[in-house]
Amino acid sequence: MAQAQRDLESAQWALQGGFYEWCAFISQQAAEKALKAVYTERGAEAWGHSVLGLLRGLAKEIDPDLYPELERCAKQLDLHYVPARYPNGWSVGSPQEHYTKETAEDASLCAQRIVRLCDDLLAR
Repeated sequence: MAQAQRDLESAQWALQGGFYEWCAFISQQAAEKALKAVYTERGAEAWGHSVLGLLRGLAKEIDPDLYPELERCAKQLDLHYVPARYPNGWSVGSPQEHYTKETAEDASLCAQRIVRLCDDLLAR
């Protein structure tokens, strides 16, 4: 969880600096690491990089009223795992040409929601 929190801080720096593609990617990483921390704390193994897949594995523990927004966030964050980093993830241009401040802000907020969820799950 400590690294997930640090990644959230790093994402904020990237956002403030206009590195929107990195903000989106680091936000995805923060959510992934937070979810994996929950699995690790429970003695379970968590494989892969899909925030959605990891979230779904914990669905029974999540308030059903909160789940739809968390699922939306997980889907959004998963979109940033590859194309935010690699120029060949786009048919034209590099990642910096495709990411906007709004996209980065949404990714950051989504990561914050998922990290908060994980903090709550770990506190139980």
